[in-house]
Amino acid sequence: MPVITSIHTPDAPAAIGPYSQAMAVGELVFTAGQIALDPATMEVVTGDVAAQTERVMRNLAAILEAAGSSLQRVVKTTVFLRSMNDFGAMNEVYARHFSGHKPARSTIEVARLPKDVLVEIDAVALR
Repeated sequence: MPVITSIHTPDAPAAIGPYSQAMAVGELVFTAGQIALDPATMEVVTGDVAAQTERVMRNLAAILEAAGSSLQRVVKTTVFLRSMNDFGAMNEVYARHFSGHKPARSTIEVARLPKDVLVEIDAVALR
């Protein structure tokens, strides 16, 4: 039976509830949804959805690195947006982080996100 390992790094926001930043099992890494928290201050970054998406992608990259993976090994993401009107701006930042590599993705508009952020993203990646 594969071992399940909890992933933690100080380079991404600490979990603010009863969950892990990510879990690794075998060759797969499953991240928790990441919001635009600055790991140094645990405060939401200021700015629009593009600024928040940039912070989210940096958080995901740090967690994946701690798990022995990277953004270039992501196979699936789920993007939660407070408004689909923000899709273009989010997508522009997202595309820069996945240049040349296009994971499968679902994008969902939701009524509300933690700390009233504009975007949350989770990922599944290979180690």
